[in-house]
Parts: sequence; structure tokens; C-alpha cells
Amino acid sequence: MSIIRKSPAEKAFNVFNTAFMGVLCIVCLYPMWHVVMASLSDPMLMFAKRGLLLWPIKPLNLLGYSLVMSNKYMVSSFVNTIIYVVAGTALNMFVTLMGAYGLSRKGLYWNGAIMKIIAFTMYFQGGLIPFYLMVKNMRLLNTYAGIILPVLVSTWNLIVMRTSFSGVHESLEESARLDGANDWTILWRIFVPLGQASIAVISLYYAVYWWNNWFNPSIFLSDRGKYPLQLLLREILIKNSQSLNEMTPSSMVGQEQQSQYRLLVKYCVIVVATAPILVVYPFLQKYFVKGVMIGSIKG
Repeated sequence: MSIIRKSPAEKAFNVFNTAFMGVLCIVCLYPMWHVVMASLSDPMLMFAKRGLLLWPIKPLNLLGYSLVMSNKYMVSSFVNTIIYVVAGTALNMFVTLMGAYGLSRKGLYWNGAIMKIIAFTMYFQGGLIPFYLMVKNMRLLNTYAGIILPVLVSTWNLIVMRTSFSGVHESLEESARLDGANDWTILWRIFVPLGQASIAVISLYYAVYWWNNWFNPSIFLSDRGKYPLQLLLREILIKNSQSLNEMTPSSMVGQEQQSQYRLLVKYCVIVVATAPILVVYPFLQKYFVKGVMIGSIKG
């Protein structure tokens, strides 16, 4: 076996590229590390800390998380967010897959016109007031359905999924029809298994949307028992910026410690809001490049 020798220029490029990517990783990861370490640090010492923070400032402190979790709606907001993520993502994918399959078939009448109408909604929308009136007239205010049903499909995700399905060879569909398969069977037995990469990526896009969603719930929900986690955390941050005692029992933090603990609560809220969804990324990382590229090669 012959050994490929690299020129000095190639070796220098590899060294530079490795060093550059290492620095870029540090720049991207350090802010998250700083927030986690700050959320575990003593708030009095952290308030006066300047410069890099590599480890928690002892003594280790969990009171910030206790302050955040002491909110009586915290458990229900977690449950609501799980409901929105699971039910919302499942319905999103179900409708997106069916729509993408239908629009990817060459025999569909007015295919081009339908795609133009769908793409039109990416650039022009009815506005917030008509959106609110529509949900109100459908009697979906202050309901789970009022949060999920009006946003069942993302136009961009539908177009990517349709492009991915368009890449499936026609012979597979023709063979299935010769064996007596209908469209429902062809979709779930052929197209879905072949489009796993794109499906995984789009599912993650939908799940991240539902995890971070707070704007529509803030408009359509009046019952705090139905608040998602992000909306409740936003409310905690707003009240925290005004007075810590408005969001937690006054016995937990003294009046003279308010400023220090406001900063600590902000760090803890960031960790609570982002840590769960970050756990999902490593499991779907291998699908990202393949899934997005599959949906972007053909037009």
C-alpha cells in the first residue's frame, strides 16, 4: 500500500485548520459553559466576579434553581410543554408527510399552481389581528388545540420534505402499485423509510419550535395552568427584573440580596430552558447534513 505524502503547504493548512476549528469550538461552547457554572456559583461572589469563569465559585449553590422551581406552575408548565412538543410534532409530521407525498407526485393536477399558493404564504401573511380573530371565532382560545391546530404545517418544512420525496425513483412506486399497494401503503412502507434522514431533521425543527414557543400561547392562553415552560420562564424573568419577592417566597432571599439573586435566577432560567432540548441533538446529529442536503439537491 502506497503512502500518500502531504506537501508542506498541506501540512500547514491542516495545522491551521485544526487550530482554527478548535478556537471556534471554544468560542461557541464557552458561553454555555459560563452560564452553567455561574448558575451553580455563590451569587454574592459571582456578582463581583469579572473575567473568565471555568469552575463554579464555591460554595456550590443550588438556591437559584430552587427559586425557579418554587413557582407553583413549574410542574404543570413542564407537562404542558411535553404535550405541545409530542402532540404538536406528531401532528406536524403527519400532515407534512401527507402533503409532501401528494405534492411530489407528478400526476397531481395543478401541482405547480398549488405549490405557488403554498410558497406565497411564506412571504405574505394575514397579520396578527386576523389570526387572533380566526382562533377566537373557531372557539379555540385558552385551549391546547388553539395552540397546535393553527400552525400544523411549516411551509418551508413542507417544501423540503416534498423535494426529498421527489427524489424517490418512480420504479419503486410503480412496483408497489403492481403488487396492489395504495397510496397510503406506498407512503408509509416506501417513502417514509427512504426519507428517514429528512424526516428526522424536520421532526427536530418542529420539536425545537414547540419547545421554544411562547408567543402564540401568550396571546391565546389566559389560564396559567396551560402555559408552556418558555412562557412561564419569560414571566419569571420579567417579574425577577422587577422584584424577586414577586416570584418566590420572601423567606428564601433577604431584601439586601435581591440584586445578586436576580442575576443568579437569570442564569438558572437559561439552563432550565435550553438543557433538555440540547440533549436531543446528539442523537439526531448524523441525520442533519444528509437530511438537509437530500431536501435541497432537486428543485
